[in-house]
Amino acid sequence: MARGKFITFEGCDGCGKSTQLRLLSEYLTENGIPHIFTREPGGGKISEAIREILLSGKNMEMTDACEALLYAAARVQHLSDRVEPALQEGKLVICDRYVDSSMAYQAYGRGLGAEFIGQINGYALKHYTPDVTVFIDLTPEAAFLRKHGADENDRLEQAGMAFHKRVYEGYKTLAKESPERVVSIDGNQTPQEIFEAVVKTLKDRGCL
Repeated sequence: MARGKFITFEGCDGCGKSTQLRLLSEYLTENGIPHIFTREPGGGKISEAIREILLSGKNMEMTDACEALLYAAARVQHLSDRVEPALQEGKLVICDRYVDSSMAYQAYGRGLGAEFIGQINGYALKHYTPDVTVFIDLTPEAAFLRKHGADENDRLEQAGMAFHKRVYEGYKTLAKESPERVVSIDGNQTPQEIFEAVVKTLKDRGCL
């Protein structure tokens, strides 16, 4: 059996990833394409427990380095629990966020630098590079306007607009640096137009 494909979705909070993941799930199910959907941080018992710690608005005193290390720890567990078994079964693995999120949010947003984030995510980067990454390109200003502001219970969404602007610029830099993997799709389009672009991208890259 051929090994499955690993597809990740990235973008600023509120860019429309959830809608696209729902549409893609419906499309894959209708077409009988074996797949799983998962997310980071999360995707398993231990990783979901780490997610609760990371995103809780009650943990505002968390240091930036601790945050980055917790993401990396959750990721290693997630790869073992969910991603690798599905890839071995020949399934498409569709993941809501991955290492690019750590680069955008912690390396650029928090200012920890790409070298540090790359080091602590070395295992993931070496063994589980996505076959394609879909970046829904929408500015944080437009994204938060669309979702009517930041979630007061989400620690990262409460980090402020200057932080989210740095995250966005980080994503733009990552897309420019890895054009063979990262495909940018204009997030200002309608959900259906974005979805059509997503399907075309996955077909062009041999994932569908």
